[in-house]
Amino acid sequence: MPGMVVFGRRWGIASDDLVFPGSFELFIRILWWIGTMVLFIYHKGHFECNGRAVLHSYLVGLLVVLALIILSLCAIVYISAQGTITNPGPRRSMPALVYLRAILYVPELVWACLGAVWVSDDGRGFWFIKLVNYWIILLFTAVGVVFVFDPLGNPRPQPPAMEPLGVRDMQSSEGTQFLSTARSLAVKVWESRLRLLCCCLPQDESSRAAFSSISQLFSSFFSDTDLVPSDIAAGLALLHQEQDKMERSRDPDVVVPHSPSSPVGEDLEDELEKATHWMQFAAAAYGWPLYIYSNLFTGPCKLSGDCCMSRVAEDEIVGGDHLGCHFSSILQTTGLQYRDFIHVSFHNQIYEIPFFVALDHKREAILVAVRGTLSLKDVLTDLSAECENLPVEGVLGACYAHKGISQAAGYVYKRLVNDGILNQAFSIAPEYKLVITGHSLGAGAASVLAILLRNSFPTLQCYAFSPPGGLLSKALADYSKDFVVSVVLGKDLVPRLSIPNMEDLKRKLLKIVSNCNKPKYRILLQGCWYELFGGDPDDCPTEMDNRREQELSQPLLGEESLIVRHSSSYQSLGSDESPAHTPAHLPLFLPGRILHITEDGPTRRSCFSQVRYRADWSNEMAFRSILISPRMLTDHMPDIVLRALGTLTKDKPFSLCPSSLSDSQHNAI
Repeated sequence: MPGMVVFGRRWGIASDDLVFPGSFELFIRILWWIGTMVLFIYHKGHFECNGRAVLHSYLVGLLVVLALIILSLCAIVYISAQGTITNPGPRRSMPALVYLRAILYVPELVWACLGAVWVSDDGRGFWFIKLVNYWIILLFTAVGVVFVFDPLGNPRPQPPAMEPLGVRDMQSSEGTQFLSTARSLAVKVWESRLRLLCCCLPQDESSRAAFSSISQLFSSFFSDTDLVPSDIAAGLALLHQEQDKMERSRDPDVVVPHSPSSPVGEDLEDELEKATHWMQFAAAAYGWPLYIYSNLFTGPCKLSGDCCMSRVAEDEIVGGDHLGCHFSSILQTTGLQYRDFIHVSFHNQIYEIPFFVALDHKREAILVAVRGTLSLKDVLTDLSAECENLPVEGVLGACYAHKGISQAAGYVYKRLVNDGILNQAFSIAPEYKLVITGHSLGAGAASVLAILLRNSFPTLQCYAFSPPGGLLSKALADYSKDFVVSVVLGKDLVPRLSIPNMEDLKRKLLKIVSNCNKPKYRILLQGCWYELFGGDPDDCPTEMDNRREQELSQPLLGEESLIVRHSSSYQSLGSDESPAHTPAHLPLFLPGRILHITEDGPTRRSCFSQVRYRADWSNEMAFRSILISPRMLTDHMPDIVLRALGTLTKDKPFSLCPSSLSDSQHNAI
């Protein structure tokens, strides 16, 4: 931090990122030099023989080239390990060392070519193997250069001399035009990356609109920083340990004693049983991939006999499932019969997600289950995170929602209403109630769908499992508390994921990285050890002295960076609660009442110990920041959520806590 400037451009690697790759190459080169020296000693005394003079010259030259490379690598590793992330002064000689190392590639390449010619003439198999390994090293070096290449790393003009280095006045027409051009280039670069990543998708109008929207979001999010990937990794490692220290030192959280919009005496255990029941359908909507993943040994055998059978009958209600494996897995997971399904759709495009409608006679409900993220098209729907107006009759205040999820819910709404699917279901079971469920993307779409259908079906209920955090405006989130229950497990990342939360995370990362006085390689090593083996969090300094705080009030960018004057990510680096900090994006919240499931017991446990859970009513303000943890992704998996719910409802010793706990503001399972 910032990116290293060599060969007239900025690269996606910092001057302190060469410790590990340099050490690895140094190890390989030392082994190579030792092996070459062994060969030289082995052939010593025989170089006067016919044809051995060429071998003598080649080995001597190779030993000299390898020795120079080893010396340059030692210097690179040593210099790269000096200083800290935001103090690159001790590493100012790194560009010169990189130039020296690049120059040494020339004799190395010449020697490799000469060796290849020599081997091809004499056909020496052992030397052929050595030269192949030699070329592999050069190939990996070239691949590494491609990976650290930054398309936006062209030299950028310096600010005028009369202006301070950290801030530029972008009010002039020239400055405005330059800023606009740079932003436009960044959008094009991100759009090109998305097109390359999604080259297998049809390039229709929806895809182009999604690419454009996501590219603008990404380019604006990364435009005011000069972070390289290793800076982010180091910051996450430090932030995780800092959060663990705060969690260990603070008092237990005060939780909501009852559901915010329900009677005080509501049975939490009964609510958990309902959630466990509906989660089975939300998981079933993923089809055969999740079923096989959850049943690695028995799943393939069970599905193999059902796939490709009874296709004529299934085609009447099932769409987009060519082999029938998705529908067969749904039958296996839910235990329903074929006659219980009204409609099953596995059609999947951007903003168009699969769902199914079925009759659940056990709960006397017409169930709509929406599938979560499972394809690249779903990912693009997730990433379309801009706000979109969602006016709802009878709701006071600003009504807006996540654009991609809102459009996906609108697609399901049109299919249910315009195609008469719900009318068909209620004609079969008019006394049944309507229940909508889903997980992840499906949970967000289910919540928005429930809001759209609420006026037509006043008694409907929605169970959203691990819904996205940046989903609804405050007015819609409050409105949905009467009929939506959100279930969140542990430190799940997705319910905490929103643009304001990401901006807050970026601000915290910059703050903690800027105040750490340890070199990056030590941060990464200690962070890996902490994640794998636990222990006490690193006691890295996080407090700023006055001089450092003044410096941090300016954007943390390199001297040659394009600096945006007003950057919301840096306005409050000195204080997390600074009144000067105004969010650049509209806040979005989780839907409905929130049931938070957490592990009961120590955070570190053995791999074979049984996990014990507790459930508490929470509120949307508890999810306004991202928690760094190894479980932030695993806690989002639908099978893990289902297992946690099953543990809560089956373990009687951990049923509803005694009423005495209400005095301490607890109502937990």
